[in-house]
Amino acid sequence: FAVIQIDTARELEDPDFLTESYLNLARSNEKLCEFQKTISYCKTCLNMQGTSVSLQLNGQVCLSLGNAYLGLSVFQKALECFEKALRYSHNNDDKMLECRVCCSLGGLYTQLKDYEKALFFPCKAAELVNDYGKGWSLKYRAMSQYHMAVAYRRLGRLADAMECCEESMKIALQHGDRPLQALCLLNFADIHRSHGDIELCLLKVHCLCEIIFRSKQQQRELRTHVVRFHECVEEMELYCGMCGESIGEKNCQLQALPCSHVFHLRCLQTNGTRGCPNCRRSSVKPGFV
Repeated sequence: FAVIQIDTARELEDPDFLTESYLNLARSNEKLCEFQKTISYCKTCLNMQGTSVSLQLNGQVCLSLGNAYLGLSVFQKALECFEKALRYSHNNDDKMLECRVCCSLGGLYTQLKDYEKALFFPCKAAELVNDYGKGWSLKYRAMSQYHMAVAYRRLGRLADAMECCEESMKIALQHGDRPLQALCLLNFADIHRSHGDIELCLLKVHCLCEIIFRSKQQQRELRTHVVRFHECVEEMELYCGMCGESIGEKNCQLQALPCSHVFHLRCLQTNGTRGCPNCRRSSVKPGFV
């Protein structure tokens, strides 16, 4: 339908309609996990400045762009886009957008394993739903409850996690939201696994594979996953520029600088913030022709 919208907008020569159509196309590709296409269509939207609609939609475009970068594990750009979307929501007093951005920030910090922030943002989203969401779609409540459930599980608060996940699943079943149902089922499984209801599975995460093979003393497999884990850390720049340790391996409080580079909070408190060390290193890297 978004493609048909674009063709119709071009025929009508309506720039506002065209901007909205590209945003719908970006969102569709985001749901399909076609993140590179999502980024491309979002950038097309942002380049269509000057239309009355484009200025109103910029926050939503930045949110979709951030979700796409998060899907690609480009965490700095994802955080930068979410912060822009949050500023748009505050400037335009758009509580719905603010709610969605808070849920996405919860997802970001869950992946980075700062579980306090991973819980703070969806709790803020739930507050917005309670305070302003009387006429909103129930999907906003379901979304905030799901992200709270994930954070609660990571913090070991399994009863709270189960309660939030059940609330989210109930709404998802009422509205036939199959993607959210799948996410809730996965989270239910993780909650039961945390309870020790089933045997520990071999997860396809290199960090967890490392722990498993280490316990089994399978040295060759262990080396493979240790090497791959550190390669992934380098590729995604998931390390603290001050202490050099990886980010996202264990629960740890994080802090982002204005440039959106993320560091351990303890390192910033110990060493201070006289500029970003990551940005300084980038500026002195040799260039190649």
